[in-house]
Amino acid sequence: MSVCFLMASIGDFDPLHSTVPATKIEVTVSFVVLYTQGIGTKEWREFGRTEVIENTLNPDFVRKFVLDFFFEEKQNLRFDVYNVDTRSSNISKHDFLGQTFCTLGEIIGSTGSRMERTLSGIPGKKCGAIIFTAEELSNCRDIATMQLCANKLDKKDFFGKSDPFLVFYRSNEDGTFTICHKTEVIKNTLNPVWQPFTIPVRALCNGDYDRTVKIDVYDWDRDGSHDFIGEFTTSYRELSRGQSQFNVYEVLNPKKKGKKKKYVNSGTVSHTKIRCVPNPSLILGNPAQPTSLHYMSPYQMNTYAMALKAVGEIIQDYDSDKLFPAYGFGAKLPPDGKISHAFPLNGNSEDPNCVGIEGVLEAYFQSLRTVQLYGPTNFAPVINQVARSAQDITDGSQYFVLLMITDGVISDMVQTKEAVVNASALPMSIIIVGVGPAEFDAMEELDGDDVRVSSRGRFAERDIVQFVPFRDYIDRSGNQVLSMARLAKDVLAEIPDQLLSFMKSKGIDPRPAPPASGTPSKPPLNTRI
Repeated sequence: MSVCFLMASIGDFDPLHSTVPATKIEVTVSFVVLYTQGIGTKEWREFGRTEVIENTLNPDFVRKFVLDFFFEEKQNLRFDVYNVDTRSSNISKHDFLGQTFCTLGEIIGSTGSRMERTLSGIPGKKCGAIIFTAEELSNCRDIATMQLCANKLDKKDFFGKSDPFLVFYRSNEDGTFTICHKTEVIKNTLNPVWQPFTIPVRALCNGDYDRTVKIDVYDWDRDGSHDFIGEFTTSYRELSRGQSQFNVYEVLNPKKKGKKKKYVNSGTVSHTKIRCVPNPSLILGNPAQPTSLHYMSPYQMNTYAMALKAVGEIIQDYDSDKLFPAYGFGAKLPPDGKISHAFPLNGNSEDPNCVGIEGVLEAYFQSLRTVQLYGPTNFAPVINQVARSAQDITDGSQYFVLLMITDGVISDMVQTKEAVVNASALPMSIIIVGVGPAEFDAMEELDGDDVRVSSRGRFAERDIVQFVPFRDYIDRSGNQVLSMARLAKDVLAEIPDQLLSFMKSKGIDPRPAPPASGTPSKPPLNTRI
């Protein structure tokens, strides 16, 4: 089995992601949806969506699809293209522009693993074309954080200066380039300083440090016809040398260089900083190594333990028996190495309860000594496990809070969204704490603050997911107590409203207040985590 990056672009679709070229599609705001087909049921299930791109007939998508490739299986794929009409995540609310069917093997078996297909599906109309490119992923898990700035870029706007942004491409074996990152737009300046961004090294060069990376500089225009300022090439090895005289790049515009004899450049781009760190994940991190997010240091807690303790110590005050079922997900279990996505941390499948948060921490550290962390990382089994408990007690006497701690990797997004939608009707909330340097786009989608989570056309009845990245709460002085206090305050902020929204949806009235004198009654609510 090998893992593939599948890319697309319309009219000129991005090869490693899903390049869906829209040269002939009259569309201003478009996106592509990838569906995979189950082997037994033949049912089409949504695998993922590209980002939305505005004001272009030739969108080149940055977001990639990562698929497991099985040589011995026929893996059917379907790509649907839509024009965005509303902010709704419901597909039926958008205009269908065309679709195509193929297998993953067809794409990989094409020359250079690059394939173009005509879109169809609208009678009597030419729907354009879609281009796919696939590449086997390397094992490189490094994460790069960099910040760039420019100096004396060409002025492109008549009434102002320029609104510059950068587009990063990595080179392919056939001489083409695949888009892998876009910076934000900096308005009205010829000397922009872009915000720092984080990118997996394998997205930038697939782990080949000497692979050519091309960077284009554009002046942003509202109508999508961005003006080309210039370009330069480098490699990740060169970039990783950091800020120096060798990492000041001349931005060159080939057309201007051919027309003007005295042309020097269209400005320069340089580093302000770059940093590369390994990305030890929940799946593959070795707890014995200091680079692991699970590292069991004798001097301080790791971020997983900090998140457990910070949230657990507060919420346990609302649990009457202080017994907490605790599960791990993504590991090979002894003695036979069977992979599990919902195993009890204490090793007791008959009674997964731990006594207090200290008991949960003890079980967590003991589990790290006995299991082998392994992928893929599936969220749905754990969510469904808690949901099964919550669905048995819907009279308002108990409310369940599921705390999930993750490094950002999620392998079953479609199933997880379905699990969240199902759980939204139950007395249950989900807290997700992201640890480590990774990007958390999938977690933000599950949070549902802006767009309610949906699955198969059904929307979540309530917003039950709260996500926060732990790195936003780390105290710069290294004060772990302060970091944990900040995290707990924000991560628990939505729980009371989520609890009340469930009670109101079921017509459950609060219990009467206890008498002013006499023996205090037991807490009216048993909150489980």
